Amino acid sequence: MHQYNYTIRREEPSDIGSIDQVTKAAFASAAYSSGTESFIIQALRANGRLSISLVAEEQGILIGHIALSPVRISSGTEGWFGLGPVSVIPSKQGSGVGSGLIRAALDALRELHAAGCVVLGEPSYYGRFGFRSDARLQYLHAPAEYFQVLSFTGKIAEGTVEYDDSFKASA
Repeated sequence: MHQYNYTIRREEPSDIGSIDQVTKAAFASAAYSSGTESFIIQALRANGRLSISLVAEEQGILIGHIALSPVRISSGTEGWFGLGPVSVIPSKQGSGVGSGLIRAALDALRELHAAGCVVLGEPSYYGRFGFRSDARLQYLHAPAEYFQVLSFTGKIAEGTVEYDDSFKASA
């Protein structure tokens, strides 16, 4: 197993260009990518909807990034956030950097006393962090098994989830 010496910290204004580069590199060859991930992060930031933005840094170089933003639930339940995009430069993918970013992001949400978090992603990967599909909370724009929830209160919100309009950004 490889040992990497990296730190996770909050985004700083001087990181914005590097975050854009890391995000583009991370998703460049991903078959499921829309190619808009960097635009989504820019739009979330511009619209004041980037609630948590963490970077992974190794020897002064950004190697990863994670974004969290509030989601709307049709029942009006508040305090739920969407995790993603999560980006790790290709040379560090599979090394634990993404997992470290996800754990740090979930800890940051708990510190905010968030009710829970949703993610659209691979069930076997996100299941390691406690995410599970739950029919009470639905996202209508993807197969149900890829939309997963993690409650911090023990209660699952009910209804349909919509991500911020920033997720429609394409340039």
